Amino acid sequence: MSDKKVRVRFAPSPTGGLHLGGVRTVLFNYLFAKKHKGDFVLRIEDTDQSRYVSGAEEYIMECLNWCGLTPDESPVTGGQYAPYRQSERKSIYREYAERLVSQGHAYYAFDTPEELDRNRKEIPNFQYGHAYRDSLRNSLSLTTHQVEELLDGGEPHVIRIKMPENETIYFNDMIRGNVSFETGQSDDKVLLKADGMPTYHLAVVVDDYLMKITHAFRGEEWLPSAPVHLLLWEYLGWKADMPQWAHLPLILKPDGHGKLSKRDGARLGFPVYAMNWFDEKTGELTPGFRELGFLPEAFLNLLVMLGWNDGTDNEIFTLDELIDKFSIERVNKAGAKFDFEKAKWFNSEWIKRSDASRLKPEVIKILEEKNVTVADDQYLLTVIDLVKERCILLTDFYLQSAYFFEQPKEYDLNAVKPKWTDAKTEFFNTFSSMLNSNEAFAAGADMEQAFKTLAEQKGIKPGELMLPFRIMLVGGKFGPHVFDIAVLLGKQETVKRIAQALSAFNN
Repeated sequence: MSDKKVRVRFAPSPTGGLHLGGVRTVLFNYLFAKKHKGDFVLRIEDTDQSRYVSGAEEYIMECLNWCGLTPDESPVTGGQYAPYRQSERKSIYREYAERLVSQGHAYYAFDTPEELDRNRKEIPNFQYGHAYRDSLRNSLSLTTHQVEELLDGGEPHVIRIKMPENETIYFNDMIRGNVSFETGQSDDKVLLKADGMPTYHLAVVVDDYLMKITHAFRGEEWLPSAPVHLLLWEYLGWKADMPQWAHLPLILKPDGHGKLSKRDGARLGFPVYAMNWFDEKTGELTPGFRELGFLPEAFLNLLVMLGWNDGTDNEIFTLDELIDKFSIERVNKAGAKFDFEKAKWFNSEWIKRSDASRLKPEVIKILEEKNVTVADDQYLLTVIDLVKERCILLTDFYLQSAYFFEQPKEYDLNAVKPKWTDAKTEFFNTFSSMLNSNEAFAAGADMEQAFKTLAEQKGIKPGELMLPFRIMLVGGKFGPHVFDIAVLLGKQETVKRIAQALSAFNN
């Protein structure tokens, strides 16, 4: 580690929803920065205006806020290296592209899109590079006079990097070790487009330099672009300031074959975006982990384990613990298979471990969406503590707790009626009378003992009565210990529900 202050960045394009792989990249950047007392920068790479989607930038910010991964510098918070949207930095890039042209490391290309399409159709595996550049319309094949005439006449053009034909480039990746590339296998990437906007290749290098980024973590799909970026750092005279790179492993489909995509989630029935994303152009809603019922703590926890571990069998970490334990050297090279069942396990563990007060706002929101009114906060906290071990997703709190706030609207009669008898009706009528009497049943154990004693007196096995009692209170075959439910509901409500259920059971 150098003496420079650590500065990392996440630089998404505002073109749609945020894939869980993108959030994991944010997380690794954030953990590394905080571990080393550094800065985490959010930079919006919106240079491709044709793909820009309205609302996507705000969506990205909301995702990061939900996850608790707040940038130190961003288009919203500002910072000493503002602006943080590349579209607002447009005037910066041409200077560096022109410098590369004057040095002979880049050139003007005047080919029209139609000419390039014709080449792609006529030439198998056509690449705009050393093999064909001299036969195309650019400042390498044209005379100086012709180039000046075209430029003076406002002829549309791009600026391309001139990739060396036979060089081997090396760099050290923090995850993969020494990596090498043959430059002849790379095409001459466009650096500056005809509209004056930079491509990712130029912008990422210029902005990383100007913003003093010290470490660049990105997905391994960017490895093929590394030769272009390495040469740009060298050609612009900034090689000594080039960030250390780490190319993160892919998040794979559950079967391990290929990168996890939105289509895989739709096909297999799980989200791959952090939050719901609605595409206004197509009218398509892509589901997200937040709306499905994931806690952000669980979402981050499952993401960090996709490619990293701390060297122990521990799998549950708070964000502070991750900051303390995180090491980029413990990130695996190999891709990590996404397992939705494991993801749900993380969420259930976090729900169990969370204080009721932490869960309360989420549960209130879920109940209110179902028109369930919560009047007593302390009562709600008690309910949450009673049922949270039964919840895998936050949305499960509706099924697992709604009956504490309203009487069941329907009953699982198929579980009761086939074995229902007049004797059981008499039992529950007697039990209701006992509850209404002055006898106190302050604890579930007291009520359970009285219930079982009465069953013995009536000659009925207690086990034959427990399920009907549960269904009277809850409506179905679920929930915590039935006498805990009854004590929390209180004697008056329990008696009321028994009477209502007996009417349904005896019809």
